[in-house]
Amino acid sequence: MPLALLALAIGAFGIGTTEFVIMGLLPRIAGDYGVTIPTAGLLVTGYAIGVVIGAPLMTVLGTRISRKTMLMLLMGLFVVGNLLSALAPSFGMMLTGRVVASLAHGAFFGIGSVVAADLVAPDKKAGAIATMFTGLTVANIVGVPLGTFIGQAVGWRTTFAAVAGLGVLGLVGIARLVPAMPRPEGARLRGELTAFRSPQVLLAMAMTVLGFGGVFAAITYIAPMMTRVAGYSDGAVTWLLVLFGVGMFLGNLLGGRYADRRLMPMLYATLGGLAVVLALFTVTAHSRPLAAVSIFLVGALGFATVPPLQKRVLDQAHGAPTLASAVNIGAFNLGNALAAWLGGLVIAAGLGYTAPNWVGALLAGAALLLALWSAALERRAPAPEATAAGPAHTLVHH
Repeated sequence: MPLALLALAIGAFGIGTTEFVIMGLLPRIAGDYGVTIPTAGLLVTGYAIGVVIGAPLMTVLGTRISRKTMLMLLMGLFVVGNLLSALAPSFGMMLTGRVVASLAHGAFFGIGSVVAADLVAPDKKAGAIATMFTGLTVANIVGVPLGTFIGQAVGWRTTFAAVAGLGVLGLVGIARLVPAMPRPEGARLRGELTAFRSPQVLLAMAMTVLGFGGVFAAITYIAPMMTRVAGYSDGAVTWLLVLFGVGMFLGNLLGGRYADRRLMPMLYATLGGLAVVLALFTVTAHSRPLAAVSIFLVGALGFATVPPLQKRVLDQAHGAPTLASAVNIGAFNLGNALAAWLGGLVIAAGLGYTAPNWVGALLAGAALLLALWSAALERRAPAPEATAAGPAHTLVHH
């Protein structure tokens, strides 16, 4: 694998850490600013919304410059946002810092996916995308627990300053290791927008929203579910999230490995498995060992869908992959926000702390149905289109 993928993975590690570390630091941040926990929760919501808006916005702004230059600018923006968070004198400024950092998130992973895929042979594209996303998954195993520990021991401002330092490291790595990739000929906004006329691109994005929503329906409310239903202590929740991160890491590698060979069967297996595990989680949550196994499986099956879904969008957005790739990253976060909201609704309705698992199972099941529909449409496509897609397309999907 090219060294340039390591630079992309370091950037992904920093982004993954800043996205998720906030959850463990919310009580302290709320206390320091004198705001309630729900108000402090805006730091999570604001970040997710910033990703959804920033992914297409920053990608469109970057259509006039090379992808390498854009990746460097995005890492610079990420550093500025985290420094703002670290130094913020008021809660409003802290929220501003979070939003600034989040604007870089979607476009970085979107453009990074295209760059990663371009660095390797056609039959290794999903593996290259998975290598970059490894940084995001490792962040949940190492970066988030370490950032939470630093925040509790020294102060949460130190955590955000350290994350800004990671961003600088990623920026230098991209500058040194990513080859200069000229802007593709004819890469204009109008051309990039044509990708969204494809039903297959839209179906892949809908699968992303629903499939990843399934994961976050359960994980958003993991702390009350594990402490009040499974009977774990508060301190154990951190280790359960590390277990989730290990599942994410292994699932991502598995997804990258098999998506290059059998993309659609990989999606059927992972989305179907995710729906079953989430449905069973409503029962297994009452047993400590089975709850731990379920959390690991949700992480593994959920993230095994990431490389194939991202590659599916790249494959279907022929000749205009950059904006579609970035918007798909926004779709992951849209899934997170949607699932967290729906999970909150069923808990507020008095259905219990395991109820979000049913929501997740239904979302993952719906994503599986869309995958089957997408494959059926592809089989019915007229022969000339299949020929135009080329042999690499056929190799990937069948």
